[in-house]
Amino acid sequence: MFTGIVTDLARVRAVLPGGDTGYEISTSYDALALGASVACSGVCLTVVASGAGWFRVQASAETRQRSTVGAWRIGSLLNLERPLKLGDELGGHLVSGHVDGVGHLVARQEEGDSLRAIFEAPLELAAGIAGKGSVAVDGVSLTINEVTGRRFGANIIAHTRTVTSLGALAVGDPVNLEVDLIARYVARLMGKELA
Repeated sequence: MFTGIVTDLARVRAVLPGGDTGYEISTSYDALALGASVACSGVCLTVVASGAGWFRVQASAETRQRSTVGAWRIGSLLNLERPLKLGDELGGHLVSGHVDGVGHLVARQEEGDSLRAIFEAPLELAAGIAGKGSVAVDGVSLTINEVTGRRFGANIIAHTRTVTSLGALAVGDPVNLEVDLIARYVARLMGKELA
């Protein structure tokens, strides 16, 4: 489990083709344990190799197709978060690292010191997105300001713009979306299962 509070802004340093594509990621983290989980722009991946300032993960075809992982290239910015430990502060919201689908940034504008971002979710996720609820966008916990159909808006404060990749997003860029866990179960109970 994660919280959507990013602890490192990292970059892909190598893409290693294979049956499962490998990605080497530069990080400020110390060497990570083999088998550790790391949320990489919202996708929970397993560390398969590691050293000081880098680690490697592998992504299956399923992961590459259902998230933005398939578009990662050398230099791609990634929001990293290590898993939550019992007793840790829950600063964002509960995030599983299981991406529900890919959305897109459809508009952005300056609003005070914040960036007002409007995202469009896939139709099958719209029922799980509610005003004043939570959503993870590329692994970042955001509060939803308003919802209109498949589109939702969120303010990204200056600090979040600096320590995550969200400030660098351009209109049309894809993002990983994970709806709130509670919304997922409520939708299922109501017979409106999400993706």
